[in-house]
Amino acid sequence: MHVSDDRIARLRKFMADNGIDCFLIPSTDFHSSEYVGDFFKVTEYFSGCTSDNVDLVIGMETAELWTDGRYFISAAAELSGSAIHLMRSGTPGVPTVEAYLAESLCSGMVLAFDGRCMNLTKGRRYERLAERVGASVRIDLDPARAVWTDRPALPSHPVYTISEDLAGKTAEEKIREIRSAFSKKGCDWLFLSKLDDICWTLNMRGDDIQCNPVALCHALIGKESFHLFIQSSETDAGFRSYAEKIGVTLCEYSEVFGFLEKASVKGKILVDPKHISVRVADILKEKAELVCAANPTELMKAVKNPVEMQNIYQTYLLDSVELCRFLFRFSEKIGKETMTEMTAAGELDALRAQIPGFIGLSFPTISAYGSNAAMAHYSATEDNCAEIRPEGFYLVDSGGQYLGGTTDVTRTIVCGPLTDRQKRDFTLVVIANLNLLNARFLHGTTGILLDACARMPLWEHAVNYDHGTGHGIGYILNVHEGPQSIRWKSVPGQADAVFEAGMIVSDEPGIYIENEYGIRTETILMTVPYTENEYGRFLRFEPLTWVPIDLRGIDPSVMQPRDIERLDAYHAGVYEKISPFFSGAELAWLRKVTLPYREYCSC
Repeated sequence: MHVSDDRIARLRKFMADNGIDCFLIPSTDFHSSEYVGDFFKVTEYFSGCTSDNVDLVIGMETAELWTDGRYFISAAAELSGSAIHLMRSGTPGVPTVEAYLAESLCSGMVLAFDGRCMNLTKGRRYERLAERVGASVRIDLDPARAVWTDRPALPSHPVYTISEDLAGKTAEEKIREIRSAFSKKGCDWLFLSKLDDICWTLNMRGDDIQCNPVALCHALIGKESFHLFIQSSETDAGFRSYAEKIGVTLCEYSEVFGFLEKASVKGKILVDPKHISVRVADILKEKAELVCAANPTELMKAVKNPVEMQNIYQTYLLDSVELCRFLFRFSEKIGKETMTEMTAAGELDALRAQIPGFIGLSFPTISAYGSNAAMAHYSATEDNCAEIRPEGFYLVDSGGQYLGGTTDVTRTIVCGPLTDRQKRDFTLVVIANLNLLNARFLHGTTGILLDACARMPLWEHAVNYDHGTGHGIGYILNVHEGPQSIRWKSVPGQADAVFEAGMIVSDEPGIYIENEYGIRTETILMTVPYTENEYGRFLRFEPLTWVPIDLRGIDPSVMQPRDIERLDAYHAGVYEKISPFFSGAELAWLRKVTLPYREYCSC
């Protein structure tokens, strides 16, 4: 029996008892977080699917689960044997959740979702949809409450603050800038639920979500007041004194709804519909006029200040040194010693842990050999991991959290003989990566235009990958951060952010062949000024990651001379940056793997 069968049966009984025909369950928390703590893993509990981006729709006789291209392969495996039908989002013939509900709901039916876990943008769409077909909506039920009897407690870990020499600005300065920003929009208040935005504002960090140094909290900011809703178990005397000093009133996390119902919130309140829940919005709209716009904190946070940038450059250099050291050791062991995906990941994680200021990983290391790498977000376990053999590809996607930055990097390693197709695909991914790295663009450019720089070499061979090319990265915060992103198509309700100097973005094209292999090359880039002239202000990217690309995977027949020049230039930079940290056999290895390609081939 699949893990979901009994749980969904019990949920359907709960639905019948409450007059519910259809339950919509997203894989998020009260803050629309991408990654969530165990308490909020409701879709995983009911389905057994561990994907981070899921919508689960349970009817009285049907069960459908939507996820994106990063998880198609892993989700199919996890749902195998269950009665849940996998809906591969974005593929031809697969309806969106909204389109599916429009067909499934009819007059007199009741759709339910937990209003605390549904953002305002999506929630209002579902409410309008239900109204069009004559159905009704309930947002006051938690689908897990009556079924998940051994549900974990809400995470609660002590919060801490980072110093000004790390943050670059005081919390008081940030709060003043935020108040100025919402006042310019004619607003009297700002309500924040986005965890990394609140933590950035207050120079506060926590540990409530694995690999994401944030704390569960909400913030209500007025022109003269700042209320922070946080679990009292997470604050000590030092933090309480700090909060008082910067003018922040601490309130209990669980009391946010009751507080807002009684609070004297009048005038206009700025809310981000992508990050405020329907439940909170419904309370606030009875008191004040909602002004829906992006959180001003999101752009402020994305454009790193000079202190942050200085720390980031140094942190990424040290992170690159240890990944290079791992690659050297890997090259010494492959085909000579037994290695598994887990032992390789453990060695890399241990090297990172030695870097000064290490806090933890920025996400669990993706260590994937052979066909496992075809799953973009594969996760090896002690009970289910492959041995790495001297043939094909090994992909490692990893990163760390440090007092000085948040890192992310992927390299695909050649373990032994490759087919001509594998070499072609590897080379196409390298060209795509180098194209974006070397892009020069006019200010005002968004990620959709930049995405074409990376995908064009693949599209010319009728190849594609089912994920974005780049995401923003936080500073001692979430490894995925907006508003900037690099993707090939617009997302409904999501603005396409203009790139600004000081923004960090990943550059990670890939090719994934199900049941065979996966390739991804990820270099992290800093957006910096290029030039300014009569045509306008131009920007470019500068690499933060300095890690070799495996020259054994290159097929020179696929490359133009300019592609090889760009590869050689990047490797010259790797040697210049990393060589001062190496000596002996490590240095000799680094010299060889960063040689100009033609010279490398003659060795």
